[in-house]
Amino acid sequence: MPDYVLSCCSTADLTHDWLESRNIKYIFFNYYLNGEVCKDDFGATNAPAELYAKMLAGAEAKTSQISAGDYMEHFEKFLADGKDVLHVTLSTGISGTYNSACTARDQLAEKYPDRKVVVIDSLAASSGYGLLMDRMADLRGSGMGIDELAAWAEEHKSEVQHWFFSSDLTFFVRGGRISKAAGLVGGMLKICPVMDVEPDGSLAVKEKIRTKAKAVNRVVEKMEELAEGGLDYSGKCFISQSECEDDAREVANRIEAKFPKLDGKVEIFPIGATIGVHTGPGTVALFFWGEKRA
Repeated sequence: MPDYVLSCCSTADLTHDWLESRNIKYIFFNYYLNGEVCKDDFGATNAPAELYAKMLAGAEAKTSQISAGDYMEHFEKFLADGKDVLHVTLSTGISGTYNSACTARDQLAEKYPDRKVVVIDSLAASSGYGLLMDRMADLRGSGMGIDELAAWAEEHKSEVQHWFFSSDLTFFVRGGRISKAAGLVGGMLKICPVMDVEPDGSLAVKEKIRTKAKAVNRVVEKMEELAEGGLDYSGKCFISQSECEDDAREVANRIEAKFPKLDGKVEIFPIGATIGVHTGPGTVALFFWGEKRA
């Protein structure tokens, strides 16, 4: 395996054990809960159920991107050990953390002139970002060098498809992503908006589906339409969910039945605190490789 560090942020919404098993290093995002700084550390500080219960009870939750100083500390321990770093950040369409990582890279360049830090904007979120990291770990394992892998990521990152729905609009309304009036009507009509991640890495409501059962059908249909190879899709499929594992398992069962050539079972991960603060409970997100987002 090439001797450089592959790194991401905890917002890839995988797990500590999964990242360790793939030898992917990571740095935690932070968030504020009633003014207290907490780490987005795969639920170790606040388990998802506890976090959402506090939010539903009225706790004020805000996200905080990683500072340039924190990135410098993260990168430097690898540079000082004589290793280059390829770091992939949460989408610039969601967070400004990419700029912080670039600032850290530039400030470390003079101190470590013989080493390099390469920073990539994933244009992805949650376990879709994780799906990109999974493929990059495979390519590094096959012998791809840091510059070649960075170029591959830039070329292919927009092929990660993100389709998700939410059965609880409370925190989409609080965060301003859906108006109060739309949220009220949506709740009365049992609207489950189906959303995606756009080519610029931002989130967008694509369809307003009435009832959760129809939203489940719709995200599976989107995979049928857009997956690489159609029903012969042979890549991996990840799902992330915020305290609605039964709904996520329903989507996974449908996917496994529809796509017999999948690379293994659909893997389901919890949505981490940084993303979960904005979605609240009730969100299911489906990720797979497909057409380039355009």
